[in-house]
Amino acid sequence: MKNNFIFLLLLFATYGFSQKKLPVVKANSKSAIIKEEGKSLTKWNLDPKIKIDAYTTNKLIETAVIKLKTDIDSISIALKPGEQKDFIVLLNGKDTCYTRFQSPEVKNFNKLKPEVHDTIPMTINTKNTNRIRVVLNKADTLQLNFDTGATEIVLIEQALKNKVKSNLNLYNTFYDIKVGNQIYKSKVYDIKVAGDEADGLIGWDHFDGMIVELNYDQNIMVVHSKLPKAVKRDKTTEKFKIKYFNQKPFIEAEIVEGNTKVKDWFLFDTGYQKTVMLDNELLSKEKFPVDQMKVLHTEMMRGTKNNEIPVVTSNLQILKLGKHELKNVPAQILASNKPMPGANIHILGSDVLKRFNTFLDFQENVVYLQPNQLYDVKYLQKS
Repeated sequence: MKNNFIFLLLLFATYGFSQKKLPVVKANSKSAIIKEEGKSLTKWNLDPKIKIDAYTTNKLIETAVIKLKTDIDSISIALKPGEQKDFIVLLNGKDTCYTRFQSPEVKNFNKLKPEVHDTIPMTINTKNTNRIRVVLNKADTLQLNFDTGATEIVLIEQALKNKVKSNLNLYNTFYDIKVGNQIYKSKVYDIKVAGDEADGLIGWDHFDGMIVELNYDQNIMVVHSKLPKAVKRDKTTEKFKIKYFNQKPFIEAEIVEGNTKVKDWFLFDTGYQKTVMLDNELLSKEKFPVDQMKVLHTEMMRGTKNNEIPVVTSNLQILKLGKHELKNVPAQILASNKPMPGANIHILGSDVLKRFNTFLDFQENVVYLQPNQLYDVKYLQKS
């Protein structure tokens, strides 16, 4: 009898929908759309057979409104960081679809004792690919690009074939990932192309709740549980708020050509090897004078799926990151094959970002940039 009682308690805890009155939204079609600020539209399939159908938001740093729209109805739910809320979609007036909006767990390891300041050797090659040593599944040593434009662990097919001895269950299983002295957990995915000399990518999300320092003067990456006090005292330091879009960090920057100045959000992408990628549709909307920019050259680039991306490189008069100005930057103008499907975005790449020693604070969701010895080096020439 006691075991049956415990079972019932667990059942109610798992399927708590029946214990409280939930909002109800109606639908006659299984196809719905979820709209979240900072994320591309999500096509959502209503299925009454799923016990709890959960949609996970971006990393939230403040309350956000998430909207589900069916063919005949809609519901908007305000969600705080780390919060989840449930509701019901009534399909065809009879089938109950239990649905949940949830934001990722809020992580902050600022109070860890003892503090973590884990130093990892980092190299950056002539193609602007940074690489760190990572041990996968306690067996396979790999060189991965720390890519803030990526999440999880992604390995190129060549590395999976020739370097990885573990029998991996791609996409489904979490494995131990050792970076420096710390162990993280991650699923593993495959990819066609990564940065030069890299076996794949390691995304920023492994270090959520920590601070990641990229020191290009000392060729080290340091994972901190607490921001070093010296960062804010440095008079060259510029601070930028992070905004997350499709689970990736963006900061504000300004581009200048002639008398035109445009401030916008840029993907902070240490995995993109060049300087700045500017979206032509955004530039047109912002009335930025692309026709006044001197064309330097055109080339065919390749995306992570080995897809061809035609790109025109033109001279950008000024790129401003806070009070720091970079002049005559060879900027890539992208007209098609968007790097983030369904979204128009600008990108800051490694040929710019390597010029700053960086602190990515995933606790307070800010970035600190400090000019370093690479600040005035020549930009990467046409590959």
